[in-house]
Amino acid sequence: MKRKTQLLLVSIALAAFAAPSFAEDEYNVTAGFSLEGTQLALRGVDTVALSTLNAVVAGDAAHVVEHDGVTYYFASEITAGQFTADPAAYMPQYGGFCAFAVAIGKKLDGDPRYADIVDGKLYLFVNAAVFAKYTENPEETLRKAAETWPSIQHAAAGSL
Repeated sequence: MKRKTQLLLVSIALAAFAAPSFAEDEYNVTAGFSLEGTQLALRGVDTVALSTLNAVVAGDAAHVVEHDGVTYYFASEITAGQFTADPAAYMPQYGGFCAFAVAIGKKLDGDPRYADIVDGKLYLFVNAAVFAKYTENPEETLRKAAETWPSIQHAAAGSL
């Protein structure tokens, strides 16, 4: 009986960590876990402020929304509510990975400081140099990223 209990506890523990592992492959998340047991997106930046104003506003752990196995922090109850009402409207494209990197078949960190909003969609980039390169031909970069994303979306970043 003791052995069955141990196996059950191990199974529960593994299941508890399955969602964060999946989230890490699908979304650009911060290393470690939030108090909710899920990983943190956008380095804790309020995605509503970022995707509507292109403003980097620190979120607060007092205003948390968990979506699709990932935790998002918000600057206020208002922006948390906006996100809850329509998460797709505020989510960064490509799981928050760098759009330029996605265009070349990679998953690199997307830094909220280097963002662009195109046709109401939020795109992140890894750094200033890559963002500058993107601005030389944004339409082509976003076209390539849109074509490439379906083939890498479910792949672990380290395997690309």
